[in-house]
Amino acid sequence: MNIDVLNTPIEFLKGVGPKRAELLKSEMSIYSFRDLLNHFPFRYVDRSKTILIKDILEPHGSVQISVQISNVQELGQPRKKRLLVSAFDATGSVQLVWFKGIKWIKPTIKLGQQYVVYGKPASYAGSWNFNHPEIELEEKSKNKLGSLQPVYHSTEKLSAFGLQSRGIENLMRNLLPQVIKFIPKTLPSNIEKKNNFPNVFQAYENIHFPIDRHLLQKSILRLKYEELFFLQLSMTSQKLSTRNKLKGYVFKYVGNNFNDFFKKHLPFELTNAQKKVVKEIRKDLGSGVHMNRLLQGDVGSGKTLVAVLTILLSIDNGFQSCLMAPTEILATQHYKSIVNFLDPLGIKVSLLTGSVKKSDRKIIHQSLEDGTLNVLVGTHALLEDKVKFKNLGLSVIDEQHRFGVAQRAKLWKKNVQPPHVLVMTATPIPRTLAMTFYGDLDVSVIDELPPGRKPINTIHRFDSSRLKVFQFIEDEIKKGHQVYIVFPLIEESEKLDYKDLMDGYESIVRRFPLPDYQVSIVHGKMKPEAKEYEMSQFVNGKTQIMVATTVIEVGVDVPNASLMIIESAEKFGLSQLHQLRGRVGRGAEKSYCILMSGYKLSKEAKIRLETMVRTSDGFEISEQDLKIRGPGDVMGTQQSGVLDFKLADLARDGQIVQLSKNDVDQILKEDVNLSAPENQIVKKELIRIMKLKPNWSNIS
Repeated sequence: MNIDVLNTPIEFLKGVGPKRAELLKSEMSIYSFRDLLNHFPFRYVDRSKTILIKDILEPHGSVQISVQISNVQELGQPRKKRLLVSAFDATGSVQLVWFKGIKWIKPTIKLGQQYVVYGKPASYAGSWNFNHPEIELEEKSKNKLGSLQPVYHSTEKLSAFGLQSRGIENLMRNLLPQVIKFIPKTLPSNIEKKNNFPNVFQAYENIHFPIDRHLLQKSILRLKYEELFFLQLSMTSQKLSTRNKLKGYVFKYVGNNFNDFFKKHLPFELTNAQKKVVKEIRKDLGSGVHMNRLLQGDVGSGKTLVAVLTILLSIDNGFQSCLMAPTEILATQHYKSIVNFLDPLGIKVSLLTGSVKKSDRKIIHQSLEDGTLNVLVGTHALLEDKVKFKNLGLSVIDEQHRFGVAQRAKLWKKNVQPPHVLVMTATPIPRTLAMTFYGDLDVSVIDELPPGRKPINTIHRFDSSRLKVFQFIEDEIKKGHQVYIVFPLIEESEKLDYKDLMDGYESIVRRFPLPDYQVSIVHGKMKPEAKEYEMSQFVNGKTQIMVATTVIEVGVDVPNASLMIIESAEKFGLSQLHQLRGRVGRGAEKSYCILMSGYKLSKEAKIRLETMVRTSDGFEISEQDLKIRGPGDVMGTQQSGVLDFKLADLARDGQIVQLSKNDVDQILKEDVNLSAPENQIVKKELIRIMKLKPNWSNIS
């Protein structure tokens, strides 16, 4: 037997065979010895205590008894068979009953033999019944180490073929002695020693068949660490490799434009967080390596101003810049902000979207190519082949998750050497996710709001308070303010949602009639031009109320909007609620967010609404969202398959994420190519994993 034993097909394990092998593959994706070895228990049952039949109490959880078999019967018609086994000890008798997997269980039970039985007793016709208990010869049970019994995930189909948790445990007992010597070492001895980890053999033995709880916890910790370690090693080495191959334009100078703007035109003093981020960006741009930085900050934290300062550094060094946003409204908004900032400096900025006239496009294309246009702001239109820059040095991408990898790559090809990339997002990303999903980007965080920003007052109201809420809307409009009213959009029931939206719109129009009030409506069934028109009416203050589904875009800036009402708020995720709330509070006036809901709320919905009322800290909200929904849902389906961890949980294992990240950084700092003798085991495992996970390098 050689080292390749772990790749042995699962059908060659004793107790499997062709039919069970097919089920293990289709039900659990277990194809090889390695796959089964990494099918870890999800909990453990303490089997240290055996009680007498007379001591069984009702109601009771699962118990363990030691009994002798007195009778075995197979009863009923072929499709409705049951296995009835009578058993006893010195104090009484019980019935053991099975309805499934009979052909696998019956041959294992012998009359007159002593068995250990574990299961949940139920009183039936004056005696105790155990439905589908676990059963094992007492002699066999005594030979096992430890009293913690592993419990494995199974399925109904597997159980019907005798592969419920106990059946899988038996397979594992056949497997482990065969493979334990062939499990490769994956972590250097110094890391094991530093972190006080058991070695890899002890870890696998103890996670499947723990001797005691202390060793079990240490084994779980080691194997979680290993998953996170290799994910981050993959991401970080990818980043370093790209950096080494990809040279970046050197922005040597902090020139007149930057200094002039900073001294004379800065609208307010930068926060400490903004200063720190600008410093990080300046260091990148002056280093000669390609910048690939993620800038995350809550709504209103001043990301656009940081982008403007970066654009000025690009211009001062003789380069052009572009900013790409996912929608026309958002691109137009960025364009207006940037023009407002840069006009006093005489810097030329243009806007390119789908609705720009052909004659204007020609002028933009020409001035881009001859270098007289310094900054181009736009949508996907920036990616068109006709759009050619003279010397693009910086690409800023807003809400990057809305663009595909291939789309973003097109921007890289707009120059001989790829431009520096600054990615911005207002979606707060939990720290553990930023370190894993965005391991190939450097991450900057603006975690404070500019002075003078007033917090948004968030209130939860039940549907019964609707008349009071309508009165509050009227009060805000009388003050000259504008109001959003948002309805949920759930794909599975678009008709119902559309009806809810239209019913809501009609009741709003009845309560706030023309000519005193103007109401806009935006939803997914509208044509793009109609949607743009309704949005612009609200943005320009022509309408006071915007009734919409969640199609209203992230980051739309209406400083005069002071009230956000979210209908059926219990149907929204936390990050969505936070994004919607961020559409108000952009002006000087006090702003409010009212979360409307019915009385019937799930436990998770209560937590979400309570969190929203309690805090406006986007990062705290994102951490709570991660706990409730898990990483796959928080980041969206485009990341599926990236984090198929067996043990690690990013919502709860933040400390292990940090520990593994520190160790990875230290190893790569000392040995970037993993060429040192002590790192060969790490390199070998990394290559094996990278072959299985080609998408890890495409995460950003």
